[in-house]
Amino acid sequence: MNGAQLHLMLNHLPVMGALFAMLLLGWSLIRRSAEIQKLALATALLAGLSSAPAYLTGEPAEHVIEHLPGVAEAYIEEHESMGRFALWCGVALSVVAATALGAGVRYPRWLTAGVVMTLLASLFVSGVMGYTAHLGGQIRHPEIRSGGAPPATQGHGGESEGESHED
Repeated sequence: MNGAQLHLMLNHLPVMGALFAMLLLGWSLIRRSAEIQKLALATALLAGLSSAPAYLTGEPAEHVIEHLPGVAEAYIEEHESMGRFALWCGVALSVVAATALGAGVRYPRWLTAGVVMTLLASLFVSGVMGYTAHLGGQIRHPEIRSGGAPPATQGHGGESEGESHED
């Protein structure tokens, strides 16, 4: 197994995990069940932590694909930059969820408030993870790129660097 395969296996965890945690947190509020709320908080904590292995396997994946035809460094760099932000968002979600879980176990009346705060955080983190995944998909899937040119090579007036319009 190479770095790209490992990254492709692990990068779905924070994306789907944050989405699942968000749905479970919402469901726990609807059901008003302390047990489901605790499970939802634990799920959010694990989903946030799963951003670490996804991020850490990104560099080995880059080494595997960076020289393949059709791969532009600009797409990799944009994904990597957003991946770093997604990592910190995932860690923050884990901290919020762990704090809410700890406070909710110690002071049961705070559990629902902690779930609401974690739900709000998970809404944001789900968007960040989804966008990061979208940027990663653009690396090898030109059909999802808007405009077709790498983001960093886009010149003024919409033409790519090195492109000329001679008559």
